[in-house]
Amino acid sequence: MTDAKPPAHLRPARVEKVAGSSGTGRDTAGGTETGTAGTQVEAAEVGTAGSKPEGAGAGAGGSKTEAVGAGAGGAEATASGAGAHARLDPAAELGFSGDPGQRGDDTGDTMLHAQRVWDSSLATNRLDELGVKLERQRTETKDVTVSVSLLVDGWPEDVRKSVGSIVEHTNARVLALDLGDVDGAGEVLDELADRHPDRIAVWHVAEEPHWRGGTATWGECRAKLLRLDESDVHVLMDTNVELSGDALTPLVAAIAEGAVAAGWRGVDFPDGEPEPGRVAELGRVVEPEPGTAGPRRVRALTGELMAVRRGPALGALPEDAGYGRNADLALSLALQGRPPQEGSLQQGRRELVVPEAPLPAVRLGSHDVDPDYDARESRRNFDRVLRILGTS
Repeated sequence: MTDAKPPAHLRPARVEKVAGSSGTGRDTAGGTETGTAGTQVEAAEVGTAGSKPEGAGAGAGGSKTEAVGAGAGGAEATASGAGAHARLDPAAELGFSGDPGQRGDDTGDTMLHAQRVWDSSLATNRLDELGVKLERQRTETKDVTVSVSLLVDGWPEDVRKSVGSIVEHTNARVLALDLGDVDGAGEVLDELADRHPDRIAVWHVAEEPHWRGGTATWGECRAKLLRLDESDVHVLMDTNVELSGDALTPLVAAIAEGAVAAGWRGVDFPDGEPEPGRVAELGRVVEPEPGTAGPRRVRALTGELMAVRRGPALGALPEDAGYGRNADLALSLALQGRPPQEGSLQQGRRELVVPEAPLPAVRLGSHDVDPDYDARESRRNFDRVLRILGTS
């Protein structure tokens, strides 16, 4: 409840009550008060009626305190209640007396300043983590068009989650190619496309996927989606990946800054012949002794979630690959091209990168195929990887 008094006005602080008078540099009252111990500091009335609690005031044992503090109008603080009256010296709050030449005591000010600088740095980092950098990237890439391409070959519930997460967390268009409506996955796509016609485009083919004995191969289907796309950036994504946030903007920003491709996971091959399945994710080991790949340039990218410049990708995609495992590595390696020869005027190798922060994406589960098929086709694709590495 407010009182019926007219609006109060702040009175100017008295010169003898502010910084510049004698003090220790740590006196938050701004120096000692001149005059007798009974001199009163008149506080501003700020709306609420002043109460006068008697007894031990804050910081003044046994002395009479007649002020509630800031926000209690009509309050009076006696000088004997040092530490209880309103603080009029902001410089003293930081450990300074107010004298331009005075820097406080030497024993603690250096540490105080260092702590404040450190706290400021931590605050900046926290703001960055909360999305300041992401918003900046969105602004910088707002004119870059993006499409996400999906090969749909079963697992309808995963398809629903994966496609739904793209629509929810990004502005990208979804290009989906359904192979044979395996387990009703094509029907799920149609349902989602009817709900979001401006975001999702669907094509159906009768051929079943190669891993099920059909004729729809990974390379040919990926090439078809790439040619159907008209966006600047083409994103390859598996249907067992779900986004929990905007995982595309950091990839697009990396490409806008000059990379030819950027992905969720990168691969660095150790010296000698690389081994299949050894992957480093965002600078941490996912499988034993994978080499080091992290928030930086990497040697190759996996295709679970990989953004590419559409033009270079058209000439790098292994269209004769029947299966996707390790074919994605071959694609990313081919995107880099060959390093320049000594004395060549060509620019250096085009970069593949993994963003510096973990992307908000999760695997929904493994889409297992026949083990014999997996081993045979994976090895065939990995032989391609070795050939590319041998010529680069």
